[in-house]
Amino acid sequence: MPWEPMTDLEEDLRPTRHLGGPPRFRAFGDRQLAEIPQLAELAPGHVEDMQVVASVLPFRVSEYVLSELIDWTRVPNDPLFQLTFPQPGMLAPEHFEEMAVLHKSGASPEDRKTAAAAIRAELNPHPAGQREHNVPLWKGEPLNGIQHKYRETVLVFPSQGQTCHSYCTFCFRWAQFVHQSELKMAAVDMESVRSYLADHEAVSDILITGGDPMVMKTRVLEQYLRPLLAPEFDHIQTIRIGTKALTFWPRRFTSDPDAGDLLALLRSLVAAGKHVALMAHFDHWRELDTPSCRDAVRALREAGVVLRSQAPLLRHVNDDPEVWAKMWRMQVRMGIIPYYMFVERDTGARRYFEVPLARAHEIYTQAIRKVSGLARTVRGPSMSCGPGKIEITGISEIAGEKVFALRFLQARNPEWVGRPFYAQFDAQATWLDDLRPAFGEEAFFFEAEYAEILTPIDPELHLQ
Repeated sequence: MPWEPMTDLEEDLRPTRHLGGPPRFRAFGDRQLAEIPQLAELAPGHVEDMQVVASVLPFRVSEYVLSELIDWTRVPNDPLFQLTFPQPGMLAPEHFEEMAVLHKSGASPEDRKTAAAAIRAELNPHPAGQREHNVPLWKGEPLNGIQHKYRETVLVFPSQGQTCHSYCTFCFRWAQFVHQSELKMAAVDMESVRSYLADHEAVSDILITGGDPMVMKTRVLEQYLRPLLAPEFDHIQTIRIGTKALTFWPRRFTSDPDAGDLLALLRSLVAAGKHVALMAHFDHWRELDTPSCRDAVRALREAGVVLRSQAPLLRHVNDDPEVWAKMWRMQVRMGIIPYYMFVERDTGARRYFEVPLARAHEIYTQAIRKVSGLARTVRGPSMSCGPGKIEITGISEIAGEKVFALRFLQARNPEWVGRPFYAQFDAQATWLDDLRPAFGEEAFFFEAEYAEILTPIDPELHLQ
């Protein structure tokens, strides 16, 4: 099926008025923030503070989130409010003050835009080398719009799917949504992408990601998925779709005009022999606890789709073992497989959400003890860092030294996977860069080889 461009996605997802029939999607962006009626009850100045932050970090919220998820009697401490609305602490004090002065002084939009771009550059917009070291070469040129960090898995960023129904305030892909083209990843040349996939037979999994692929119309999504049924892609066993639509707009799967076509598409991929996995994203059990979400999950399961769920551990949102245990129990009951608990990545509003690794391990351990074996499929806490996904497996005392026990769940070099290693215990550490090798070692076992992989960059190394 030929690939065709689509009209501008932001136009396609513009706020709409509902005149009867099933609810239709509607969203508010940073320019409409002051128009959200529920915010009228907030303390004076709160909306102005949010507008300051939203001029740097992306903001978008769906009417569904406003009316069915946020408990407005608990705002501003409600976890779903914290998940979707900007807060002053999401910027460093000096950055917040700089932008606040520009807003209050009536600075021109161009001056605010320039200042915001400079601040974003300091927020590590593309962590773990995802642009520098994950984009492969194809026929001597970078193949933009895909990432190939791990041998078996390729990420594809459809150009029409680089927005979301709502934006998470912690999002590590926030740079996709701030209207700076130099920061954005998007696949335009799909013919080259398909040629690359056909040539790399070690690839078994494709992850369609974004943004959120579920913002696309079914006819557009089909142009990315249907060609994978051709014989030259028989080595691709699994089609993963990363989405938070089950939280932010579950009616995408039930009552949207082309919801039936979407389920039929997914069903046909399953019938053709592909494993179709919806990589859902739930940060709090309340996101699961609506009739719309339950209906959507049921419809997807009836279509033969396997649902897995992952989320980061976030201060202000879910830094409580009971929240995770309840969420995992609900997911198992609904037929969703708990998959990952991530550590908040070193980008964007990290300072507001991060939790020390020691506390993250404590929360994971306490939560996992409260659930049955069917929920213990979840792995974590896991850091998605440059060398790979590193899990904190324990905190122990060995030979008189208190240490973090670590291992790779996934790695740039598959030989690293599963190999245990140890770091000095640090109660304040929040990321791999904060850790130091234990037992007097000068470096972690993988560091020398990791440096060789990156310098000079060889995108084909470990990928064949």
